[in-house]
Amino acid sequence: MSYLLGITGGIATGKSTVAALFKDAGYPVISADQVARQIVAPGTQGLQQVAAAFGPQILLANGELNRKKLGTLVFADPDKLAELDAIEHPLIRAEMVRQTAVAAEKSPLVVLEVPLLYESHYDELCDGVLVVTVPERVQLERLMKRDHLATDAAQQRIAAQMPLAEKVERADFIFDNTQTPAQKQARVQAILMALGLS
Repeated sequence: MSYLLGITGGIATGKSTVAALFKDAGYPVISADQVARQIVAPGTQGLQQVAAAFGPQILLANGELNRKKLGTLVFADPDKLAELDAIEHPLIRAEMVRQTAVAAEKSPLVVLEVPLLYESHYDELCDGVLVVTVPERVQLERLMKRDHLATDAAQQRIAAQMPLAEKVERADFIFDNTQTPAQKQARVQAILMALGLS
């Protein structure tokens, strides 16, 4: 039986970086962000549903989803965000469960990287949860730089999520993502050891 480890944290805390460390150690990582892109790829039922709900203006000329335009729409309006979540989350969850089952046949550990893990109840699928943390100031700076956002827009996106402190309280493992690369590697090895995998 595979151990399912959920990785989450706040926006721009470096969840993907930490997940990559587990991948480098030889364990499969299933990313909710990647699955979210797959379920709204051109020609999918997911993209049809999103376009029907938010209009053709959220599509690029080549038929792909205009993520930036959709993000601007939903992050400014909680009702629109809830509507998008109602469309995407069941499709994402079904595909995550499918991919996890396939990966679990071949590996003693499967990592699920899910930004909104607690909010979307993915913790119920996991045997344990690792929360990636950075100081609030670092999180804000990373988000502004990564997504080319003004301070208020970045703060709005951070505020739309469960507070990082609340995620930390519920975590089985906490991962400080301001450490040196060597310290991060050591932390991954310590977690693997705690799970009886190292």
